[in-house]
Amino acid sequence: MKKWFEKKLNIRQKIALGLGVLTVAVAVVGGLSYKYLLDIEKKIHFVEFADDLSNTILEMRRYEKNFFLYHLDDALQENEAYLNKALEMIHAWSPEMHRLHGTVFLDEIYRELTAYRGFMNELGERHPKGKEFEDLEANIRESGKKLVDRANRLVAFERQRILEIIRSLKRQLLASLFGLVVFSIFLLPFVTRKIIRPLRVIEESTLKIAHGDFRYVDVPATHDETEQVLQAFNRMVAELERRQNQLVQTKKLASLGILTSGIAHQLNNPLNNISTSCQIALEELRGGDVDFLYKLLVNVEQEVARARDIVKGLLEFARVKEFTIVPTDLRRLVERTTKLLSSQVPAGIQMEIDVPEGLIVPLDPQRMQQVFLNLYMNAVQAMKDGTGRITTKAWSDPHNERVFIVVEDTGCGIDPENLGKIFDPFFTTKEVGAGTGLGLSICYGIIEQHHGSIMAVSHVGEGTRFTITLPLKAPGVEEGRSA
Repeated sequence: MKKWFEKKLNIRQKIALGLGVLTVAVAVVGGLSYKYLLDIEKKIHFVEFADDLSNTILEMRRYEKNFFLYHLDDALQENEAYLNKALEMIHAWSPEMHRLHGTVFLDEIYRELTAYRGFMNELGERHPKGKEFEDLEANIRESGKKLVDRANRLVAFERQRILEIIRSLKRQLLASLFGLVVFSIFLLPFVTRKIIRPLRVIEESTLKIAHGDFRYVDVPATHDETEQVLQAFNRMVAELERRQNQLVQTKKLASLGILTSGIAHQLNNPLNNISTSCQIALEELRGGDVDFLYKLLVNVEQEVARARDIVKGLLEFARVKEFTIVPTDLRRLVERTTKLLSSQVPAGIQMEIDVPEGLIVPLDPQRMQQVFLNLYMNAVQAMKDGTGRITTKAWSDPHNERVFIVVEDTGCGIDPENLGKIFDPFFTTKEVGAGTGLGLSICYGIIEQHHGSIMAVSHVGEGTRFTITLPLKAPGVEEGRSA
């Protein structure tokens, strides 16, 4: 039954069923409580009636005693008046109270009142004396005693019935409260497991995505909207990851556009040297010095290798490839990035590298090169006068298995009100057309993909320091080393 309930009903149906059961239970409890209250109300009215009837009978008996003590005709008339009043009260209330248990006593009182009236009529009509009078007096007193006894029993019976109804109402309310607690105990784990926990997973995953962490969410087999939402969420994560990679490539192509002019200047020097060496070699070819020709050809080979390395670095940066973490020499990666950017760095800006030799870090070289390139280009743009220093430091903490990389510049710094927003997508303080606001957001996403973190500290007029923390060991790292 439980498995059927879990598989066949979705969350909306389960909630509707639960609310329906709760509504029916509340309606039943409310209806029973209302019935009990109506019964109590009737009983209270009947007790008031019984009290009045009892008081009337007592008054009737008082005048009866006065008649037998003082033989006053007025007492006999008052007795008859109260007797008639009691009979009228019973006639008036009987139709309304015919379903109450106390009507049994009321019938007995009515019969006894009828008998009592017969005795009193006989007393008033015949005026017996002697032994007959004494016998009739005894019958009247005995009948009156029975009337008082039955009236008292009626009042006591109805009061007892009121107490029993109140006890029943209390038991019902306690049972309802217990049922509500049991229902809540059953409902709370369901709401927690089926609604609150999945919503918390979705919330946490959404926050991770907002920071560039595109990891899939485990989808439980709940066979309801939760499973559908989480599946849709994973599809959204896959699409966002694809779009993120597109943004990285777009940003990379934009960086290539900036680097192209500098690369042209970088290639111009080795090409000029090759051209000059070839011209001299042609002149010395006939009757020239063989050793000198050899030196010229070696120079040409070196310049070709230099040009090849420049083009190779540019092609590696532009190549599209899947995210792959491999052991990478961090210093060589930083040096390669600074060389790629060297043509865009003004002569007044110094690029300092303080990274230990042989520091191997598990990372994706191409994407981490994009991070360094974005940080360096931002640092260069922050030094508007073309002078300053960009320092890259790194060290490892084997005890905590972490690597720390610091990129620091002496630029204009970041305003405190903007510092908390620099990693937000599309946030930029540059002029329209000068930047998209995606550079640092992409950097943040790439660092998150590496299960690392990046933070910034900046002081206006003094510069900015970015601290990147990466794991020194990563699961699934490929064997070997990447330059």
